[in-house]
Amino acid sequence: QVQLVESGGGLVQAGGSLRLSCAASGRTFSTYTMGWFRQAPGKEREFVGAISWSGDNTYYAGSVKGRFTISRDNDKNTVYLQMNSLKPEDTAVYYCAARSGNYYHTTPSEYAYWGQGTQVTVSS
Repeated sequence: QVQLVESGGGLVQAGGSLRLSCAASGRTFSTYTMGWFRQAPGKEREFVGAISWSGDNTYYAGSVKGRFTISRDNDKNTVYLQMNSLKPEDTAVYYCAARSGNYYHTTPSEYAYWGQGTQVTVSS
């Protein structure tokens, strides 16, 4: 299994940027597809994006495409979410998640491992 720890959240003004990190521990990290999800208070957890284990393929939700970028450094066992042009509606707790295999999914139930989440607040 994989243990995941997110970091990098904070308070930022609209139009600003943040870079979230997800540090993973556990054997064969490079074989996992990594996903990012977010959840606002009183809302369902929603898909943000995912990256294949090789890092060659990424997928983004339409609401963040063009603004957010996912990358991974398998040597450091770390996945990143670069968030630019942030909007108040991006405010949420952001979670990283992992699943085995090289296919991404947009539903939380497809991911077996989750981090504790990191708060991102975007002020207007």
